[in-house]
Amino acid sequence: MAFDFDHAVTAPFRMQPGLRKWEGNATQLTPNRPGARHLREKLAILMTWPERALQQVDGFDATPALDALAAQAAQEHPAAFQIVHGHTWQATWLGWAVTPAGEVRDIGSTLPEVGACLAALPVEWRRAGLLVLAFAEDFAIIDGANATLPWLAVCLPSHWAPQDKIGRHFAQVHAPVADNAVLIKAGEHLMRLACGAQRWERFVWNLTRHPRLNNHPATLDPSPWPAEADANALAALTWFRTEQQTFIPLPERQQAVFTIRVDTQPLPEAITTAAQARALAEAVATMSEAVLDYRDMADARGRLLDWLNARASL
Repeated sequence: MAFDFDHAVTAPFRMQPGLRKWEGNATQLTPNRPGARHLREKLAILMTWPERALQQVDGFDATPALDALAAQAAQEHPAAFQIVHGHTWQATWLGWAVTPAGEVRDIGSTLPEVGACLAALPVEWRRAGLLVLAFAEDFAIIDGANATLPWLAVCLPSHWAPQDKIGRHFAQVHAPVADNAVLIKAGEHLMRLACGAQRWERFVWNLTRHPRLNNHPATLDPSPWPAEADANALAALTWFRTEQQTFIPLPERQQAVFTIRVDTQPLPEAITTAAQARALAEAVATMSEAVLDYRDMADARGRLLDWLNARASL
């Protein structure tokens, strides 16, 4: 999986769904190896504040969707994830397995912290926890029948709190988003579309001063952009944050598993060509004041545009 810069970074900038059909020969999941950045940050959350990441509406049965997710994981990455003895899930690269009853088993791990993390979770969350740790992606379940999110396992949110979104209607989930009229109007249709037979993907990006993958509001440094930094200094402190989002549909249940792959790169490393700098500058230049405030870029836009335009001219 990879962020598609040319498709995602366009001008004029608009807050819109941006769905495109998923290419059938690509994989939707990215296995974590020991030491992977996504694994380290997810462990930190699940071992300390699991309630910030793991949320479920009372009475909702996530089993069919998680079974579909596990089956896809085993099909896409059999060396990293398998379903054995009928229903036991094992993350081979991490060296841990979880049985249908929630028993955590060591299958030759060198990562005792993974086993400790899984064992500390409530029994009903351990299989989901294994999937979350085994892959770079976070996961949510969409209910297309009522356009809600009844289940979330999101360790690496982008400046939003899963506990504030659980069980909410699409319109409520996206109410804080700036310039959201197009998103809200299309909401229920999009949710039904995502739960149909066709698979879809979309991309999101931002320029941020926060380097971590986990941008839960409770963990973010409240310090502002440094007012004294010039364009070059500010760019060196800026991170290009991207998301690739895909949908694994369960049309027979009017549900879908929503996958979210977050990455961050230092801006000078992410923007490697004049064409990329030009495209990003045009997108940032056409953001509304409301979008700049929502994305916390208002104080930085002028200097970032100076840096991007200089790089575009090289």
